Amino acid sequence: MSLGAAVRVVAAVLRDSGGRVLIAQRAAGKHMAGWWEFPGGKIAPGEASEAALARELLEELGISLQRCHPLLQLRHDYADRVVELEVFMVDDYGGEPSGREAQALKWVAVAELYAHALLPADRPIIEALNAAAGAQQISASMR
Repeated sequence: MSLGAAVRVVAAVLRDSGGRVLIAQRAAGKHMAGWWEFPGGKIAPGEASEAALARELLEELGISLQRCHPLLQLRHDYADRVVELEVFMVDDYGGEPSGREAQALKWVAVAELYAHALLPADRPIIEALNAAAGAQQISASMR
């Protein structure tokens, strides 16, 4: 079976003042409905990644992207599609996130992300966040 061209997607890691990250539950009728994911969506043809991220965050959460930086890029092969994912840490945004597409939202501590049914493609994001948290703890303990 040919899976066709990869689906290009952006995802955002948003943190609250307590360091928790925002995850969203995929709505009924969507691919892998019911699973949790980092907010984001498909990159339109010819669209820059950061522009796609800003558009998706406004559409899905009603927030305006102010500043972000790349966290990682990955590729995940599902049984029926290939996803190329660009993940950004959102450093600053305007507004308060709300589920504008009737999706459930949840703020979760990084250490608790594995307890949620996150999309398989999002697992490397959790690993990167845990590695970053561990590096921060190590550097703080060395002071």
